[in-house]
Amino acid sequence: MVPQGERPELQSVRTAVVGASGYSGQELLQYLARHPVFHLSFVTSRQNAGQPLSQFVHGLPRELGVLTFVDAAPGSDLAGKADLFFLAVPHGTAAPFAVALRKEGKTVVDLSADFRTTDPAVYKEFYGHEHPAPALLDEAVYGIPEIHRERLKQTKLIAAPGCFPTSIILPLVPFVKHVEADSIVVASLTGVSGAGRKLEMRLLFGEINDNMYAYSVPKHRHLGEIEQELSLAAGKKITVTFVPHLVPIHRGMLTTITARLTQSLTDGEAHQVLQKAYGQEPFVEVLPPNQLPEARSVAHSNRIQISARVDARTNRLLLFSSLDNLGKGNASQAIQAANLAFGLDERTGLA
Repeated sequence: MVPQGERPELQSVRTAVVGASGYSGQELLQYLARHPVFHLSFVTSRQNAGQPLSQFVHGLPRELGVLTFVDAAPGSDLAGKADLFFLAVPHGTAAPFAVALRKEGKTVVDLSADFRTTDPAVYKEFYGHEHPAPALLDEAVYGIPEIHRERLKQTKLIAAPGCFPTSIILPLVPFVKHVEADSIVVASLTGVSGAGRKLEMRLLFGEINDNMYAYSVPKHRHLGEIEQELSLAAGKKITVTFVPHLVPIHRGMLTTITARLTQSLTDGEAHQVLQKAYGQEPFVEVLPPNQLPEARSVAHSNRIQISARVDARTNRLLLFSSLDNLGKGNASQAIQAANLAFGLDERTGLA
């Protein structure tokens, strides 16, 4: 059950977005523009420095649109600009900002992968270089509120999850002790925005339109955090076969998970497992067995749809989820976690 206590007397939190010109940064700006407590006061962008937000992000209130992008480095006087910092920059780039800001006592929400894995060896395995700030790993909390709610209330360093991991971990955690540890197979379809806002041949309209393809097979870099969180929930080592696909939509994600059950379940029983885990969660919609998630149903929201079925013929569990890869899979979930860190109702600015 989500605690519904009174909102504390917290009037305004100065908030900054570092790397505000990418898809994640722009999505953060849209949510922060209507947040009643997190007051956007500072935005950075190396490539757009000196330009007003209104030129790149449409629909912002006038007082925010006139804010100007600043090119700020980790060693600058950045810490004095805000009390809450969202880091929407690439992995490897975020850690130096986090080190400098945490040294000054600031709350940091990192949307990159720099603090998602607790083991620096796992980070090196999946990202190809040494962890840039291993001393902060013990402090970071993995930012799925439905799983780590109480820890998020106590932290000042939040590792916002990736969109693929969120779509996989949330459906699987309630079942992870009831499936064979090496039998999990996942196929995910994601919109093009999941690849980031960058010039790359395969992301051009002429390449992705009327096309779709698998990529990063067999070792997508998000596997490290996926297996970490599932293993933590199961109390044993979990391995996952994961195949992501890029499809010709801008935003949205649909994930299908299969795993061999260690005991027999009916569709109704599987549904009850999900209902028990998430029935009171404000942003998790547990669908009945006769309904399946759709990307369109959760677009531009912080919601995730989940459904479960059982293939009795093969004794395999079938799980399905849909979310907005820029919302619950990214920016809005980061705000949900930050709400908890500041003692707010986690629905603030998101409902």
